[in-house]
Amino acid sequence: QVQLTESGGGLVEPGGSLRLSCSASGLTTFDRRCMGWFRQAPGKEREGVATFPFADKFAYADSVKGRFTVSRDNDKNSLYLQMNSLNTDDTAVYYCAAGGWNGAPCRLTSGDFHYWGQGTQVTVSS
Repeated sequence: QVQLTESGGGLVEPGGSLRLSCSASGLTTFDRRCMGWFRQAPGKEREGVATFPFADKFAYADSVKGRFTVSRDNDKNSLYLQMNSLNTDDTAVYYCAAGGWNGAPCRLTSGDFHYWGQGTQVTVSS
């Protein structure tokens, strides 16, 4: 059974930083798997934030480029999202997601992902 568990969310002031973590279990071929981060703000649709494909370029939402960095540790079956220069528009529930493997589509779209975590709340407020 696949399980994705996010952690690292919380309350931060504008301009601050947070690092989200996602631990994956029951997910074979993690090192060859498309992984991503999505977020959903109140009253808005879920949107792609960053993807980490296998053997392809990262993808970031325009709104986070230059501020967020996605990374992974295949030995730990973990995905990370370093978020800097946070602003109030970044307030949302952040979800870790796993998609296909070996070059499967890995875009900033929910349809490319098959497994989802429960989410972690990020609130940016003064």
